[in-house]
Amino acid sequence: MIERYSRPEMAALWTLENKFAVWLEVELAVCRAWNRLGQVPDAGLAEITAKAGFDVDRILEIEKKTRHDVIAFLTAVEEKVGPSARYIHLGCTSSDIVDTANGVLLTRAGRIILDGTDRLLAVLKGMALKHKGRLCMGRTHGVHAEPVSFGLKMASFYAEFSRHRERFAQALEGVRVGKISGAVGTYAHLDPRLEEITCELLGLAPDPISTQIIQRDRHAHFFTALALMAGGVERLCTELRHLQRTEVLEAEEGFAKGQKGSSAMPHKKNPISAENLCGLSRLVRSNSLASMENMALWHERDISHSSVERVIMPDSTILMDYILHRLSGLVENLRVIPENMERNLMGSCGLFYSQRVLMALLESGLPRQKAYEMVQKVAMRCWEERLSFPDEVRKDGEILTHLSAQALDAAFDPSYYLRYEEMILGRVLGG
Repeated sequence: MIERYSRPEMAALWTLENKFAVWLEVELAVCRAWNRLGQVPDAGLAEITAKAGFDVDRILEIEKKTRHDVIAFLTAVEEKVGPSARYIHLGCTSSDIVDTANGVLLTRAGRIILDGTDRLLAVLKGMALKHKGRLCMGRTHGVHAEPVSFGLKMASFYAEFSRHRERFAQALEGVRVGKISGAVGTYAHLDPRLEEITCELLGLAPDPISTQIIQRDRHAHFFTALALMAGGVERLCTELRHLQRTEVLEAEEGFAKGQKGSSAMPHKKNPISAENLCGLSRLVRSNSLASMENMALWHERDISHSSVERVIMPDSTILMDYILHRLSGLVENLRVIPENMERNLMGSCGLFYSQRVLMALLESGLPRQKAYEMVQKVAMRCWEERLSFPDEVRKDGEILTHLSAQALDAAFDPSYYLRYEEMILGRVLGG
């Protein structure tokens, strides 16, 4: 992933040097496991532990000749270790090391992503509590519907990202596995206990059954969980973009001193973070398709998945880490504009009260269709002539024959729309 969208901690995880470092971590864990099983002598393990290392440039130089990165890596390590290097990679195939190392890398990357998700959840919860009771217009089809609170709007996103976190945590556990089972997964030249010990040393669970590789449904689960989270990011950012439209302007992104919105128009303040995050979310979702295509390999293994994973493993995790932290900052610094929320509430002439009047008429005993037609007649006139719906209802003789002034006062009470807000927030955010 390009530096523009990379945060240091996650980017450092996916450098070429760190990849080889984790490969070495796996190889050393295998040696320690063999030592416990009596196959590698203490002196040999001590020499390996003391001398094992690598030079990235030397690995790349060797790879030009071998055309095999694992062999190039092993050769470079052997050059530093000396005679005891014969115990390194004992009985293993390349995928034992690479897949197990990927389990380590994805686990570490996933934990960073969970931390980022927790930060976002904390910000969303804070916004939900801060803005409870703040009425704003709810919209369906982009059209005014009935009021909702901005707190409930934020709580909805909190609830969604709580689900995203749960799904991703499950997917992370699914990919937190290693395999040291040999060329086709039969342990022919190994010992199942070796795999158990190695994985324990690395903080992984042994895959109960593998071929030459760990099956890629695990990885597809990981990347599709990220894709779903990215979908949630775009849903939230699309909402924020709509709220910043000039005609709405109920909220807008923070605008720093000295920031410029347009090279041509000095007045512009654009939702650039939300737009950026919508675009990056599409990349994460696209990568998930590649992860699903990786599931179907020939027999016990081919390498058609390998080139894909060299791209999507770093790119998707780096992107999601960046996305979560930029989104947290966006929401945290969001400028909420209550006066525009109030203006927009009445921008449709108070027509959002129509269902309240309809319900009152139904409670008075009128048939539904008759009541609906009575309210709709007044509502359409108010919309076309830009008249106050509450005022026109109070003057409509037909409605007044069924509803008292007190009943209409109750129908036009905006607090009615918040009567269950605390209950909903309690269900979503906890006590």
